[in-house]
Amino acid sequence: MAGIYVHIPFCRQACHYCNFYFSVSLASKNGFIGALLKEIVLQQTYLAGELVDTLYFGGGTPSLLERGDLSEIMAAIRTNFQVSPQAEITLEANPDDISIEKLSSWKAVGVNRLSIGIQSFIEKDLRWMNRAHNAEQARTCIALAQSAGFTNLSVDLIYGTPGLGDQEWQEIVDAVIGMHIPHLSCYALTVETGTALDKMIAQHKREPADPEQQARQFLQLVDRLGDAGYEHYEISNFARPGMRSRHNASYWAGTRYLGLGPSAHSYNGRSRQWNVASNLRYGQELEKGILPFESETLTLVQHLNEYIMTSLRTAEGLDTSRVGKLYGAGATGQLEASSAKYINNGHLTRNGSFLQLSREGKLFADGIAADLFFLPGTMPDDVPAAVRT
Repeated sequence: MAGIYVHIPFCRQACHYCNFYFSVSLASKNGFIGALLKEIVLQQTYLAGELVDTLYFGGGTPSLLERGDLSEIMAAIRTNFQVSPQAEITLEANPDDISIEKLSSWKAVGVNRLSIGIQSFIEKDLRWMNRAHNAEQARTCIALAQSAGFTNLSVDLIYGTPGLGDQEWQEIVDAVIGMHIPHLSCYALTVETGTALDKMIAQHKREPADPEQQARQFLQLVDRLGDAGYEHYEISNFARPGMRSRHNASYWAGTRYLGLGPSAHSYNGRSRQWNVASNLRYGQELEKGILPFESETLTLVQHLNEYIMTSLRTAEGLDTSRVGKLYGAGATGQLEASSAKYINNGHLTRNGSFLQLSREGKLFADGIAADLFFLPGTMPDDVPAAVRT
């Protein structure tokens, strides 16, 4: 099984915190669609004939696409790739784009899952982020999607923004639970270098994020959703039983995927590649029949470190027996030794051969993973020959 990600690099306006590649000028949209269709054809062998089980339209704002645009892209993908009849097909949508007409058109072209960028139900919070929608739209769009027959819904929420009180955050989470949303992706506000928010904080026009507030609201989220029956299956993701995001879960499992569009990333099991983050250069290169990407072949250490990083983020955790089978007993021993201090301080727990982050350990996931990483040139000598080659 494999996945395809399509990056739609357009937005109505720039959210202050966002560092994804996008343009607020829609003038080049038609040219982009033409270039994307060319890339689909040129990349038809990338997944080596594997069945495509998930298709994800992200951005940017894919909900800006017209029905004809989306239909054309879907048709090209189905023509050039083997897409499973049961494929999960997700479209990211902003509340202000959601209407009965749009919902109907998305269903007609095969979209069966929506990921809605709610972020907050509180007006002042949305204004602080410079979101294009308001609090009323944040609520009504969910009812519209449900009335149109979309049962596989996810919403994005952001916590830890300056001025967001714990009680307000509780009310946001309770609102989602009350709306019977089966999936949530929840992120702490991150101040990315070069974003509008980063510059405003540097100019003292915005308050910086408070790590203590973010930690407190994360644990508040974990406990409330756990009580409501949601599965915390990845650091930032929660789902009702059976409603995990198949596309995102495939990333964490190391499944092959193809990224299409400017700045999109791909992985074929051996190497990673990433497209140029420029609509202009993307279109120019494809007009000449050239795929506009750079790539790197992953080393053995990089493969292992990626497994450590992604597996620790999941509910299942890091399987030390898998590490032993793939990389040898020496690698398992090194991992056991470096993880001991986190088991002792309660940030990691052991469940058979699996190492799992505890409730509090999830607050330190990135740092713990980085501390468990293998340094270049430090792989033990007993790595199986088949893996070395």
